Amino acid sequence: MMTDPIADMLTRLRNAIRIERPSVDIPASQIKIGIANVLQREGYIWDFEVVEQSPQNVLRVNLKYGPNGERVIQKIDRVSRPGRRVYSTVRNMPEVLQGLGINIVSTNQGVLSNREAKDKGVGGEILCCVW
Repeated sequence: MMTDPIADMLTRLRNAIRIERPSVDIPASQIKIGIANVLQREGYIWDFEVVEQSPQNVLRVNLKYGPNGERVIQKIDRVSRPGRRVYSTVRNMPEVLQGLGINIVSTNQGVLSNREAKDKGVGGEILCCVW
C-alpha cells in the first residue's frame, strides 16, 4: 500500500532522470497534474499529458535535458511529508538556492511555485523543492 503518492511521483521522476529516459509514466491524480503543470511553467520539463487507461489514468511526463545531455532537474526532494507537514506564510516563504530553484506549494488557489505564490500573496503547504 502506497502512503505517499507525491513522494512516489518524485521518486519516479528522479529515477527516470538518472537513467536519462525521455519520458516517465506516473499514476494520475489532480495534485500530481498540478505539480507537473508547475514544472512545465517553470521550464523543468517539456510537457505532460494525461493518458486514459483502465483502472487509473496515467500522467506521462516528457523530461527535459540540455543540449549536451545535462539534466535540467538536478535535485527534486519532498519537503512536507504525511508525518510532518510543512506550511509557510507568504512572508516566510523560503528561497531555494537564492532563487535558482523553486518550491512547489499547495495553496487555496491551486498548486503554485513559490514565485507565483508570492505574486498572488498566498501561503500554503510546501510540497517539494526543485533545482
